[in-house]
Amino acid sequence: MTKPIVSVGIMMLVEDGHFILGDPVAKFIPEFAGQKVGVDNNGRLDLVPVKRQMTVQDLLRHTSGLTYDHTGNGLVQQLYQQSRLRSRKITNAEHATMIAGMPLVCQPGAEWNYSRSTDVLGRIIEVVSGKSLGAFLTERILAPLQMAETAFHTPEGNAGRLAEPFAIDPWNGDKVQLFNMLEKPAMESGGGGLVSTTMDYARFCQMLLNGGALDGNRIIGRKTLELMASDHLTAGVKVCSPLMPPGHGFGLGFAVRTHRGIAPFPGSLGQFFWSGMAGTFFFIDPAEDLFTVFMMQGPGQREYIRNLLRDLVYAAVE
Repeated sequence: MTKPIVSVGIMMLVEDGHFILGDPVAKFIPEFAGQKVGVDNNGRLDLVPVKRQMTVQDLLRHTSGLTYDHTGNGLVQQLYQQSRLRSRKITNAEHATMIAGMPLVCQPGAEWNYSRSTDVLGRIIEVVSGKSLGAFLTERILAPLQMAETAFHTPEGNAGRLAEPFAIDPWNGDKVQLFNMLEKPAMESGGGGLVSTTMDYARFCQMLLNGGALDGNRIIGRKTLELMASDHLTAGVKVCSPLMPPGHGFGLGFAVRTHRGIAPFPGSLGQFFWSGMAGTFFFIDPAEDLFTVFMMQGPGQREYIRNLLRDLVYAAVE
């Protein structure tokens, strides 16, 4: 659940006046200026020009045209799979240059594709702030919220406290392997690299529920957070992903509930949330004045248990 924290970080820089959401990504990372869109032409990858530049807003709402190597097996995703993008030994700068050199899966703004967009946001934070992503997040978000046990790795002394998944998935027999949380990575991945505790993340969620402040520390403006927790997907944006539940849209770093019905689980209009690859999950429900944080390390069980959790939480609401 690193992405929401990094998304708040980038919006803090917007509030500081460093840039606007409509600025092109190439303004901060010049390599993105020459990107092309990869089109599958009977098994051959044709490259066509972009109709418009990818923007910071595109990165936040996953309409950038970037993708993930594990969300499909198209020709562009195969290029991702054959690259070193998943290595924790490259820097954010190297990662951004590498991904800028690959074709997009679609035109910017055309589709919602869960992607490495938030990793690129992490690099923009470094470029604009002049600090490493970890240093920026610690100074501006983690320390003010007293999230003292949240970082891109944890010391050896915490080895016995780490929650690890079963080596073999109990439901399907697949091998399960996550990254080593004791190892300090070269790449501080804005898309999914933070190690944390339940109570640390609960403080982040309480700040969001409070409208951007906690214990007298204002992290982000109320109206900025309101913008982030609103649906930013226009009618023309194609969404075809199991990661986006029916009855929902996507804001700037969060999925947002747009309909009372349609989704196969309870919730409120305006509820916003996101989750982590291994099963971690949170949601903020301003209408009911509640938030929920759930921590687990079970990638194969995540979707079922998240829906079960929603049922249990809302069944207790009077």
